[in-house]
Amino acid sequence: MHCRLKGLVAGIDEAGRGPLAGPVVSSCVIWKDIPEHKGEINDSKLLSEGQREGLFKWIVGHAYSIGIGIADHEEIERMNILKASLLSMERALKNTRINPDLLLIDGNHGIEGFPDAKTIIKGDRKCFFIACASIIAKVTRDRIMNAYHNLYPVYNFKKNKGYPTKDHRTAIEQYGISPIHRKTFKGVREYLDRC
Repeated sequence: MHCRLKGLVAGIDEAGRGPLAGPVVSSCVIWKDIPEHKGEINDSKLLSEGQREGLFKWIVGHAYSIGIGIADHEEIERMNILKASLLSMERALKNTRINPDLLLIDGNHGIEGFPDAKTIIKGDRKCFFIACASIIAKVTRDRIMNAYHNLYPVYNFKKNKGYPTKDHRTAIEQYGISPIHRKTFKGVREYLDRC
């Protein structure tokens, strides 16, 4: 985590590019000052669910501003997952209603309207600001998928969060697809092609 603070610094990351169902969710976390923070802040994928939940509360309690942006399964189908992910990032930044002095984005694609933003490949593992956004995005999306689990329990979204696990693929074969499945994704499209 080698990023240093200068003015208002924002980190942006997304969660949910790989699943067969549900939205892609991005978070923009803006910091003015960084208090003493827990050393375990890291890429959300490297943390346990309990660690993410604890750090989510810490970030919400200390960050200057937090924005969430969502692109749903229909937008993903219409424009492809990359464009939908970038759209969700734009929405997350706009949701903060703040123009940061420095914008740090995970990956190698910038977002519209911010030509000077810095992209960092694997930024969620290298930069505190992006790692914080990774945690907020992941926890937010997990909570959305937990709510979808209550609507469509046969897919076990509470456990797999829409990712193409064996049990999820088996459920698609057995029950068909739900209204939130991404019809253009391989594991769903193959099922539809057979129907």
